[in-house]
Amino acid sequence: MDELNNTPMDSAPTPEAPEVPAVNEIPMEEPTVPVTPPPAPQPVPPVYGYAQPQAPAYGAFPPPSQKRPKERKKGSAGKTVLCSLLTVALVVGGCALTSKRINDHWKEQTELMTMSFNEKLKALEAQLKERPNQTTGDSVSGSPNTNTDGNMTPAQVYAQNVTSVVAIECRTSGAISSGSGFVLTEDGYIASNYHVVEDATRLTVTFSDGTEYPATFVGGDEANDISLLKIEATGLRPVTVGQSDALIVGDQVAAIGNPLGELASTLTVGYVSAKDRVITTDGTQINMLQTDAAINPGNSGGPLFNMKGEVIGITTAKYSGTTTSGASIEGIGFAIPMDDVKDMLADLREFGYITGAYLGVNVSNVDENAAKLYGLPLGILVQEVFSGTCADKGGIRPQDIIVDLGGYKVSNLNDLTRVLRRFKAGDEISATVYRHSEGGEKILTLVLDEKPKNTEPQATEPTHQSPILPMDPWFGDFFG
Repeated sequence: MDELNNTPMDSAPTPEAPEVPAVNEIPMEEPTVPVTPPPAPQPVPPVYGYAQPQAPAYGAFPPPSQKRPKERKKGSAGKTVLCSLLTVALVVGGCALTSKRINDHWKEQTELMTMSFNEKLKALEAQLKERPNQTTGDSVSGSPNTNTDGNMTPAQVYAQNVTSVVAIECRTSGAISSGSGFVLTEDGYIASNYHVVEDATRLTVTFSDGTEYPATFVGGDEANDISLLKIEATGLRPVTVGQSDALIVGDQVAAIGNPLGELASTLTVGYVSAKDRVITTDGTQINMLQTDAAINPGNSGGPLFNMKGEVIGITTAKYSGTTTSGASIEGIGFAIPMDDVKDMLADLREFGYITGAYLGVNVSNVDENAAKLYGLPLGILVQEVFSGTCADKGGIRPQDIIVDLGGYKVSNLNDLTRVLRRFKAGDEISATVYRHSEGGEKILTLVLDEKPKNTEPQATEPTHQSPILPMDPWFGDFFG
């Protein structure tokens, strides 16, 4: 075998390595030590363009060194137990104090809530005692219980007033008829229509709970179709009377009555369709409200409510039947405005008849064509002044044209009748008249007289300028 000569380097000497023969010089046929070549390195796949370094291989970790546990000092176990007990005691004591404070707080809050609840309950019980046998009108069907404007719903109007509405049975010598009415006072005065109780020999009033009372006729006025009855009862719930003048077309209204004489305590709902309708029935003209709330025979004399639950009219009449072309008439009903008759009802209660205001004149309408021809105002032409009356004392003369009375415009006889209903005997009012002989208007002062019993304003050849609805042909099914 050849010897390997190592040439010394200029640097520090290194230890001599043992002589190892070259691999290619070792005879293959006579191997002395088998040599296994190292495995070729495997390529590492790149990760995002970089070679993944191969983790070095380590041998088995040596077993962890066994540390000798520290020896406990004598008595340390007892101290540990004592500390634990003290900690537990402190925690329990703190929890007990906190629990006591919480209990005291909730006890105080519960007592306050109970007191508040009891006060509200007492207030509610007091309200229920004031309104016996009434429901609240609250809906269980999902409909709202109050309107957004603060008014009541029809259900609440009904709940508040149904016990104040009565059914009236009228027996005459030859027939039995029915109508409706409503309680004006807690001691038994009941308002209705005159035509409901006319010629009655026996009157019976029935409330919504079925209680019946015999009734007596106190007084009435055929021209205004109102009447007042009296029953012997106390503690009744009267209605609240509202202002019909405050209504506008489109306001919602509700009627409660006894349609057909069999369906007592029926609610119908509609709207104000028109105001100041002059309706002629049996030759008598009455100013009325028009409504599309359903009104049928038996509803006469019942109340018409606004959504504040106030009576603003007395349901009286309706169109019924068919027109000349054969069309059916539906949804046209009428009610007497309460502002026109509430003072009359007060007179009936106090005197048994209507005292009313009285001018003491004989009048007619100014002809519209004549007014245009001669340049005259529309108003009431005075044809005669009765001696000693307020008109005579106040200076009204024949041929004067009355155009204003008490601040209300007077254009025709209907206006005059309606305006006089607004005043009482003894009221001092102004009267504006046009006097042709003096070429202008004059303002006079009148102290109204009391209307003689069963006397209406006299009229000669009335030619009404306001539209008069020919109601008579369609009232056959309503009255009766």
